[in-house]
Amino acid sequence: MPAQTLSYLLLLDSVTKSDLMTPFISFFNQPFFTLFGGISTVFNILVFLSTGFLVLTGVLPVLWRLGKNLSKRKIAIYSDTKFDDLKAMLIDSGLFKENNIIRIEKTSIEKARDIALLLVHWSSCKSELDRILNIKNDQNALIVYAPPDEGRVDDRERDMINVRRNAIIVNFRGRLLNDVLTCMMTTGYKK
Repeated sequence: MPAQTLSYLLLLDSVTKSDLMTPFISFFNQPFFTLFGGISTVFNILVFLSTGFLVLTGVLPVLWRLGKNLSKRKIAIYSDTKFDDLKAMLIDSGLFKENNIIRIEKTSIEKARDIALLLVHWSSCKSELDRILNIKNDQNALIVYAPPDEGRVDDRERDMINVRRNAIIVNFRGRLLNDVLTCMMTTGYKK
C-alpha cells in the first residue's frame, strides 16, 4: 500500500463520523430552518387531513353506493329476442348477480314499476316505449339499447326519451355495460 493512501486512512480513522456531521447539523439548526420545518410540517398535516376529509365525504359514499347497488338492486330487461344475450353480458362482467336480473315481457311491463334500472332492447320493445316511459320514475334509470344493425331510433321516440331524467340511448355493447355501471352509481341514492 502506498504511503500516501496509508496516511489518508489514518487521518480518516482519527476523525469520527460525528465530527463530519457537526457542521451540517449546526447549519440546519439555525432558527430559519427550525421555523421553516415547523411550518412545513403543519402544512403537510393540514393537507393530509383535508385530503382524508375529501376522500371520506366524496369518494367513499360513491363507492359505498356502487357496492350496495351492485349487490342488491334489480335490473329489468325488456326484450323478447335478446334477453339471454344481454343477461349473459351483464353476468359475464362479474359485476352483477344473476338473481338481480329480471326478464320483463311485453305483456307484463307494469311488473317493473319499482325496479330502479330499466334496460330496453329497442327493436323488440319499440312499440311499448310509451308504456315503459309511463312507469319510469325520475329517480330510476332507463337505458335503451339500440344496436345500429337493428334499426335507428326515430326522432319522435328519441325526443320522448331525451326529455326524461336518467334516460340514455346506447348503440354499442361496450358502452352499454359502462352506462349500466354508471347508472348504478348515479341513481337510487336517498339522502
